[in-house]
Amino acid sequence: MAINWFKYSSPSSFYRAAGKMVPWFACSAAIMFVAGLYISFFVAPTDVQQSEAYRIMFIHVPVSILSMFIYLVMAGYAALGLIFNTRLSSMMASALAPTGALLAFLSLWTGALWGKPMWGAWWVWDARLTSELILLFLYLGFIALHASIDDPRRADRASALLAILGSVNVPIIYFSVQWWNTLHQGASVKLTGTSMHVAMQQGMYTMMLAVWLYAITISLIRVRSIILERESKAQWVSELMEIKR
Repeated sequence: MAINWFKYSSPSSFYRAAGKMVPWFACSAAIMFVAGLYISFFVAPTDVQQSEAYRIMFIHVPVSILSMFIYLVMAGYAALGLIFNTRLSSMMASALAPTGALLAFLSLWTGALWGKPMWGAWWVWDARLTSELILLFLYLGFIALHASIDDPRRADRASALLAILGSVNVPIIYFSVQWWNTLHQGASVKLTGTSMHVAMQQGMYTMMLAVWLYAITISLIRVRSIILERESKAQWVSELMEIKR
């Protein structure tokens, strides 16, 4: 029997589906975090050049990659909401923004912890670091702009334009180490030809999966709250509240 996926574009249907998915993603994220941190800090060998300080990479790289990826996903949802006037798409964009902002902040913070012993400074105006800082400001700007407009639909449209324009910054972050002479090292994760020890690779990929699962979990929890807030006058929400009572 074919599944009608279009029904999940309805806030009410997606709310129920997301509620069922959250526990699975949450448990998977917890398991991956435990496994990833164990491999990263107890199994992976000490780096010859960077000694133990390199282990911050196992947190820094996943949160940095996901901070960029989530912005593109957020901008994609915002564009769908703007073009097709789909309510759920705009809600998903709003739900993703705080998680993306958190990961961008963690990227900068862990980068500073890694940069101090390597470069001798907590911060340098490097192209990669500066563009990542701009990404954090774009996330915060999206959140602030949406919160500053009382009408949710107008807020969705205004913040969508900012998200779409800001997506130009993502390729700048990614290619900055190739386009300019920067202090920041090249890509730690490559599809082909890596010199990383196999345990380092396992730790890196496990942590990336853990952060990805975490982002999905938190975003689903947040979008469920947004749906209830936006649909508070709908009959299905009233019926749901009655059942919970």
